[in-house]
Amino acid sequence: MARYITGASREQLDLLPPSLDDLIPDDHLVRVIDLYVDSLDLDALGFERARPAATGRPGYHPADMLRLYLYGYLQQIRSSRRLERECQRNIELMWLLNRLTPDFKTIAEFRRKHPRAFRQLCRHFVRFCRDAGWLASR
Repeated sequence: MARYITGASREQLDLLPPSLDDLIPDDHLVRVIDLYVDSLDLDALGFERARPAATGRPGYHPADMLRLYLYGYLQQIRSSRRLERECQRNIELMWLLNRLTPDFKTIAEFRRKHPRAFRQLCRHFVRFCRDAGWLASR
């Protein structure tokens, strides 16, 4: 009798579904990005709303948007629309952003509003990589 290897049924419920944390290896890039962004002083870099406003609709934390951008740059994903799609389908980004899914306008607006802060961040990130030994110094 000829048979094929088959996957699990899409309708099958799992008793204990894996957590996102179980799906990301300990030495994965997204864990480095997460720790790096947590170590930043966002106020000093010049990012607005590093502290939440007392009134108005809550926005995305700048640290979460930075995680998204760093991941995008390191994976060569520059388009805000593509980053939005990746947030909805990419397990690595789901883990990194705790399943947040900002729309492309929010992503593009964040980049547009912080050009100086992004330059500062890039300088800081290059220093961080050099200090870690990931880049050769000139």
